[in-house]
Amino acid sequence: MNTIRTPKIKTDRFIMRKIVDSDINNIYKGLSDPEIIKYYGVNFKSLEETEAQMSFYANLEKNGTGIWFAICSLDNKTFYGAGGLNDLSKQHKKAEIGFWLLTDFWGKGIMTEAMPLICNYGFDELGLHRIEGFVESNNTNCKKAMEKLDFQYEGTMKDCEIKNGEFISLDIYSKIKTYDNNGIISI
Repeated sequence: MNTIRTPKIKTDRFIMRKIVDSDINNIYKGLSDPEIIKYYGVNFKSLEETEAQMSFYANLEKNGTGIWFAICSLDNKTFYGAGGLNDLSKQHKKAEIGFWLLTDFWGKGIMTEAMPLICNYGFDELGLHRIEGFVESNNTNCKKAMEKLDFQYEGTMKDCEIKNGEFISLDIYSKIKTYDNNGIISI
């Protein structure tokens, strides 16, 4: 795989940049918060454990298997959360989308502004055809966000994973890069 270089993407309200070592306290704050990790696949009880997540982010880029962004204020002083693409398959031209926000920033439209930029980057720069999301069936807020972002519900994988000793089901969502009769891309 080829290394992916994380660009800096700027909007009117925030910047999306490469996750760096100094973000570890914010990553830990997010991925140890019971409200955030309730439906998230990982959680950490210490900064030392969080180093594994930092390695995960760095290795995605290094191995060409994905890209994750820190989502921050324009002055880069406030860390809102993170979002990106992982499990990138160049052969199948697809990747899985993921995101989380610190609870102070829920409901402020940050993800609905950031996620299309991540999708566009995946389609335009990484050559993806499909971006998929796997959402715990009980996570109604995330499912609403996926629909708001024009991801299409494809079905439910029932009792497909075990979390906290219980089987959970995952709803599958996707966004496909499509072309009209004139060859114009529609995302």
